[in-house]
Amino acid sequence: MKICVRDGHVIDPANSFEGLGTVWIEDGAIACVETGQGCSGALPHWAGSNGHKTIDAKGKWVFPGLIDLHVHLREPGFEYKEDVASGCRAAKRGGFAKICCMPNTNPVADCPDVVSYIRAKAGAADGVDVFVVGAATNGQMGKELADIGGMAKAGICAVSEDGKSVMNARLMRDAMAMARDNGLPFFSHAEDESLAGTSIGEELIVARDILLAAETGCRLHLCHVSTAGSVRLIREAKGRGIDITAETAPHYFTLDESSVCQNPNRKMNPPLRSEKDVAAIREALGDGTIDAIATDHAPHAKLEKEAGFSDAPNGVIGLETSFAVSYTMLVKTGVLSPIGLIVKMCSSPARILGVKAPSISAGEPANIVIADIDEEYAICSEGFASKSANSPFLGMRFFGRPVLASDMHW
Repeated sequence: MKICVRDGHVIDPANSFEGLGTVWIEDGAIACVETGQGCSGALPHWAGSNGHKTIDAKGKWVFPGLIDLHVHLREPGFEYKEDVASGCRAAKRGGFAKICCMPNTNPVADCPDVVSYIRAKAGAADGVDVFVVGAATNGQMGKELADIGGMAKAGICAVSEDGKSVMNARLMRDAMAMARDNGLPFFSHAEDESLAGTSIGEELIVARDILLAAETGCRLHLCHVSTAGSVRLIREAKGRGIDITAETAPHYFTLDESSVCQNPNRKMNPPLRSEKDVAAIREALGDGTIDAIATDHAPHAKLEKEAGFSDAPNGVIGLETSFAVSYTMLVKTGVLSPIGLIVKMCSSPARILGVKAPSISAGEPANIVIADIDEEYAICSEGFASKSANSPFLGMRFFGRPVLASDMHW
């Protein structure tokens, strides 16, 4: 297949480029990129013929496939909520080329066999690379370390107890040391169980895990940061040279606690916080304290979310809405530049995982996204590629729908 993506606004942090460009694609790889700075790669011999498909990208953004560090694919064990295949379809529709799936499945991804099972399922999915995060403790029970070394050999990308914290500080230190020894980051869900749902409950574990990272030398990544206090702790730790990174999710810089109104689709963990916290998260994205935007995509069946607010499970979906919400709330408001947004959603996640950052360069896979940033649309419960529709943004309007050409490489 030969494709010409013509006259788009190309955003490519890996090459420090943003501007008008035309991308030539052949057999799933980028053959040439034409910009005002010249050509990367040789113009294909068929460029002057009619034997290719042309996509008019004028006025649209063209950027590398995004990376989501925090996704719950639910398989094995909860396939009625989501499975690897449906999660990958949702990711692709949202513009994600790579996703990291968390270990709180049934059985828990705490051993090489479960890791291998998920990786095999991902290999048969819809062109999205799935990275598996392994559990820190057996069964996520917080009693004894999981086989982190064995899971590292099976191909995990990180260690996490996501959905909860490892509450025993000594065990957490040992888990971080094992992650370090296997060249893996530790993805921390920061929450003191005795203070669940409170800001101080998050901040206590953020502070503890920063101290443990400094002691062990483990690369610490803090998941779904949601409070002003956590931001202060992270900013101070980075100022001291501690090797930590942090993510937040679109609902934490878009919605606050006043918008919950007993809506089960706005019930998640951490919960929505105050206006002050939302402002702090936005500032931290702008100044680089928070490195990445992740979704914490957590599907639940409709009946589960309709059980009443107190009984509804925590969690919201986000793969298909993350780019539009982030573009609308951060770029259109001046918090981030266009290239700054793609850094938060692509280049920084790649750095955190220790993988090569995707780029729009000759010879690279044609995993590119075209987004119509001028299209305003309402998010509704119908039409999600995910099996679930528990979005916190239902009924809201945003700009920036990703448009993916179905006949491209991925």
